[in-house]
Amino acid sequence: MPTEFISLTFPNASTEINPIPGAGIDPAYLVRYARTLDDYDFNYTLVPYDSSSYDPFTIGATIAAATKNLKIIIALRPNTLYPTVAAKALATLDQISSGRAVVHLIAGGSDAEQAKEGDFLPKDQRYARLEEYIRILRRAWQSAELFDWNGTFYQFKQFSNRVRPVNGTGIPISVGGSSEEAYRIGGALADIFGLWGEPLKETKEQIDRIYQAAARAGRPNSDRPRIWVTFRPIIAETDELAWQKAYHTLDVLKANQARVSGGGSQASDSKAQVRDPTPQNVGSQRLLEIASRGDVHDRALWYPTVTATNARGASTALVGSPQTISDSILDYIDLGAELISIRGYDNLNDAIDYGRYVLPKVRSALQKRKNKGVDSA
Repeated sequence: MPTEFISLTFPNASTEINPIPGAGIDPAYLVRYARTLDDYDFNYTLVPYDSSSYDPFTIGATIAAATKNLKIIIALRPNTLYPTVAAKALATLDQISSGRAVVHLIAGGSDAEQAKEGDFLPKDQRYARLEEYIRILRRAWQSAELFDWNGTFYQFKQFSNRVRPVNGTGIPISVGGSSEEAYRIGGALADIFGLWGEPLKETKEQIDRIYQAAARAGRPNSDRPRIWVTFRPIIAETDELAWQKAYHTLDVLKANQARVSGGGSQASDSKAQVRDPTPQNVGSQRLLEIASRGDVHDRALWYPTVTATNARGASTALVGSPQTISDSILDYIDLGAELISIRGYDNLNDAIDYGRYVLPKVRSALQKRKNKGVDSA
């Protein structure tokens, strides 16, 4: 399948380098951002989930109404929505968007974050629940026939889903993570597997483990999960200017983090929300361990943004000119990545820059390779 590009959805103009405390949804900004992605031929936008943030389905429906081609990835934690309800909600969005719905399922990497919404299962059981959740979704989408379910985490009788996906059989399911359970479940059941940006060697090792899990589950090579890798490119006209911009971005990130940690206007006064200096999820732990080995890896993979944010989510940067960023992305495509997620620190302006200068370069290079292969055949 062709290489495709993803960006995160942003509901307002607040950014990590210029946060707007207490900002609510800005409908005009949300629509403008989504249409920008659509206009610059991004393929997907991820609508994120957080225990204290906006409902992804409402945001996703707004994006669907404002765009023509952009696929909408709904981030969903199984503890927040019963699987029969999720099957209908996702199929409803799929119909509204004319077949553009995707779901990214999150087992939950933080006990504290899960507990905020009443989920006290240990991590191994959260992954077991995720596996059961995926199987129920798939069964509910396959046909409208009545069926019973008597599982470990979910039980129901005579459910029928008459809200059909546009293709009649299902909606793409994405899973992410860096634990053995994530590899096992994603390799066996996911259509897409999401990874955070790591050096080429480590990324290849993770891809191999996902593919091995798929093989153990009996999936042929033609049916393995598509690999999704996420980066935070810092781009400028030249490499030199990009590095100047990167260090300025880092200074601002550190200053904002110090302001929060020091009890500034964005800090929480809840003792329950005091940050653990060591993230619980394996993905963040991996990023911090790699950061301890050095700042720059491979062509332009930069890790100080990881340590500045304590590996909070996708935080590895690619730094350089459009050519350097494009070449770096092509390195990951050569490893097997088919979906590349890129978002910066100046959300809207970075998306525009990527759309103008990075996506065309990557696609042009891939087309030249394809043409060369045809000519030499």
